[in-house]
Amino acid sequence: MDIETDRRVFLSAEWRDLVMLNYEVDPALLHPYVPRGVELDAFDGQSFASLVGFRFLGTKLLGLLAVPFHTNFDEVNLRFYVRRREGEENRRGVVFIRELVPHFAIARLARIAYGEKYDSCPMQHEIARTETAISAAYEWQFGGQRFRLDAEASGAPNYVAENSLDNFITEHYWGYSARADGMSIEYRVSHDRWRIWTAAKSGFDGNAADLYGSDFAEILRRPPDSAFIAEGSAVVVHKGRRII
Repeated sequence: MDIETDRRVFLSAEWRDLVMLNYEVDPALLHPYVPRGVELDAFDGQSFASLVGFRFLGTKLLGLLAVPFHTNFDEVNLRFYVRRREGEENRRGVVFIRELVPHFAIARLARIAYGEKYDSCPMQHEIARTETAISAAYEWQFGGQRFRLDAEASGAPNYVAENSLDNFITEHYWGYSARADGMSIEYRVSHDRWRIWTAAKSGFDGNAADLYGSDFAEILRRPPDSAFIAEGSAVVVHKGRRII
């Protein structure tokens, strides 16, 4: 796609070094967060949520405008997976429980443009890569507390196998949000398939109850059902539209 001429582009960037911890979740916990007009997506009849940390690089608004001091930054989000039928197309997407970035202006813009649940807080990352191994960690401070998300892997990255849980997690190309007025927003997220390293070690540290509530905190205390580091790619986030 030519992001320089596509007027539907809201934001272009690269998403890199994604740490993704994926947990099976009781659908009843997710239902209150599902926007109108979409339904929960499932893998083998099971619903999943993911805690994700990654780097935004080379961020440009409208595919053209780089905002000084706001082009490279980290994000951590808690998300789950939904779908919506549009004609003959089955659109598979994500809904965010909460998203964290280090810049107030970015959080405010995302809340205004998409109704997304963004907050800002101090963040930092540690990425180490050799020919045979990779590790990635994201740390942040929120409400006077410290949090950490990390993973380690070895070997070379590979494309995920079809019909696998990791493929289900990565192959969602739409975003959905519920605004305060009850309106549902849909937007497309375009990127190439990602290669991943399956994590040999991963974890989350912190009092998740203060960030996500006690039910999600209980989930995040247990080992994830899958964990991997994704290389990432160039990404285009398209302008949103109202669906209901």
